[in-house]
Amino acid sequence: MASGFSALSSLIEGGMSHRDAVAKLYKDNRQVIFTGNGYSAEWPAEAAKRGLPNLNTTPMAVEQFNAPKAKALFKEMGIFSPEECDARAEVMLENYVTTLGIEVATLISMVETAILPACRKDLKLYASMPKLAGDRQKVYNAIQAESMKLKTLVASRPKELLADAKYLCDKVKPQMLAVRKEVDTAEGLIDKDLYPYPTYAELIYSHHS
Repeated sequence: MASGFSALSSLIEGGMSHRDAVAKLYKDNRQVIFTGNGYSAEWPAEAAKRGLPNLNTTPMAVEQFNAPKAKALFKEMGIFSPEECDARAEVMLENYVTTLGIEVATLISMVETAILPACRKDLKLYASMPKLAGDRQKVYNAIQAESMKLKTLVASRPKELLADAKYLCDKVKPQMLAVRKEVDTAEGLIDKDLYPYPTYAELIYSHHS
């Protein structure tokens, strides 16, 4: 915004009328204006047609924060020096990879120390009546398989900070969702007395009890 007002000020100070200066800025930048639902899938698709960037992940946004164009803008506006941009980007990436690293380690621990043991105990209840087990064996096996895939991905994390952030975002997070999907399914199958964590129903409706 500061850069925009600076550009407007330069036009006016250069002799252009207020009206013509505003009209020029509008004409030069009208491609960023969207009058539809900015939260729908329509806008990203339209933005792509207009050649506008869609920085919809933290690594993508941070990478552009200290890109040469951004550094030049921050320096011109007297906001950050190029070195300060680099430092802030590093802090943001460190926070991102640390947070995600904790989340994925917690997820793996929850699955291995609580969910899978509960699955084993629940499946054992159907040992004498396997036909009543339904999809339990399939779902519980899927939890273990997806969790192992997640552990393999985590073991291959890059060392470089930005590469690690992108890897966590593009590879690890989707696999975390794959694990969650199977665990969510298991939540509806495991005996409620065996499930180790509060269920969605308990979290949402516990205040009614």
